[in-house]
Amino acid sequence: MRRSLYLYLFILAVLINVFTYAYFTKIGSFEKERLEKQNKRLTDSIATVSQRIDEANYFSLENNQNAQNYLEVSAINGRYIPFDKLIPHVTEKLLDLNQNPKGNPFTGQEQIGAQKFIINKVKVINHRWVIADYSDSEYWGEVLLKYFVNEDESVDFVVIDSFLYPKSTN
Repeated sequence: MRRSLYLYLFILAVLINVFTYAYFTKIGSFEKERLEKQNKRLTDSIATVSQRIDEANYFSLENNQNAQNYLEVSAINGRYIPFDKLIPHVTEKLLDLNQNPKGNPFTGQEQIGAQKFIINKVKVINHRWVIADYSDSEYWGEVLLKYFVNEDESVDFVVIDSFLYPKSTN
């Protein structure tokens, strides 16, 4: 009787070990497949996001080699301003004009209410153009500007076009 009990316990232990081995083997392969699928999906997502960023930055001085070459060739009095220094310089000069008591004069809009129009965001498109977003906390719009860097490194702006969006009724 004792022998039979030990034999049954031995067979039960072997079966438990076989099923445990099969379970953990399948779990390992399942996790490996799941991680491979997730890795592929994340790689595709990264590629998609990278492509969208490249498309969004197509019109920017950082990615426009022709505009960068133009800046090198047309350096003022032999003084070349690299584009990575020009972009913050132009942006800073435009945003400094927000301090004007009547608002930034290069929004292309007169003050409507109590608040003045100020420029919030600036994107330097190339060696000559800037697009900016402006608002007075009630209305908002966008403006396309032409800019010129003078010999004394001051910047002149000219409004090409401005658009004020209608006030939303939300």
